[in-house]
Amino acid sequence: MENGAAPTAKPVIVAIDGPSGTGKSSTSKAVAAQLGLSYLDTGAQYRAITWWMVDNGIDLADPVAIADVAGKPEIISGTDPSAPTITVDGVDVAGPIRTQEVTSKVSAVSAVPEVRARITELQRTLATGAEKGIVVEGRDIGTTVLPDADLKIFLTASPEARAARRSGELKGADVQATREALIKRDAADSSRKTSPLAKAGDAVEVDTTELTLAQVIECVVTLVEEKRAGK
Repeated sequence: MENGAAPTAKPVIVAIDGPSGTGKSSTSKAVAAQLGLSYLDTGAQYRAITWWMVDNGIDLADPVAIADVAGKPEIISGTDPSAPTITVDGVDVAGPIRTQEVTSKVSAVSAVPEVRARITELQRTLATGAEKGIVVEGRDIGTTVLPDADLKIFLTASPEARAARRSGELKGADVQATREALIKRDAADSSRKTSPLAKAGDAVEVDTTELTLAQVIECVVTLVEEKRAGK
């Protein structure tokens, strides 16, 4: 083991939650890469199962139909932060899961308890199996998926800042329309009965509205290093 971490370094599990457009993915990937940890984008897993449902013609207005097939697709997430991958039944879906069609349907699929149970089990298996530790990002990681995570961080930002970032990612998107879509998604995710978007009581809140991405990354890296040092 010739890397920087001592062989005895305890693997650290970091949960990063928050709504869309707060910089979760960029921050989580960068922090994991910088600290030599694995990385898991849980949202991509929900997008993957949604993509599979759309591709297979499942009626997404029918929670029972969704629940019946929740166990069928094989979803595999690669956890290298420099090149995260996701496949469904052996097919690379990293591109297809980012389409507007999947984005507009992921909340409905994610709200089905059987889907959440299936994906949560996948997430826990990956997190506990990460030898050097892992950064897991999502919406219910600190509250539901990994309530015993070593460090929980909740990223926030104003709807305006989030919409501007998101529309920058979604080339040519209308900022106002993006803002409305984000607020609608927040409402759906926060009000669902199963594992709603919520800040864990012991999470550290980081408001990213006025921060650059580099500043957010620096802040989170510091929090992780303090946790590793036992402070």
